[in-house]
Amino acid sequence: MKNLCIIPARGGSKRIPRKNIKPFLGKPMLAYSIEAALATGLFDEVMVSTDDEEIADVARQYGAKVPFMRS
Repeated sequence: MKNLCIIPARGGSKRIPRKNIKPFLGKPMLAYSIEAALATGLFDEVMVSTDDEEIADVARQYGAKVPFMRS
């Protein structure tokens, strides 16, 4: 059995628009979650579940998989 990490990242946000890809200390905020999950060594796969192509691109750049786009 594989261990899977799923990070949800919606494109819309009411308080901070596009917060998942906003830079924070030089990296998109989503990058910190992906890097932390990968660094634990606990997961066979780290996936991001999103409805936004730009978020999906950022997730892939930082080593997560995005096997499909949510509706």
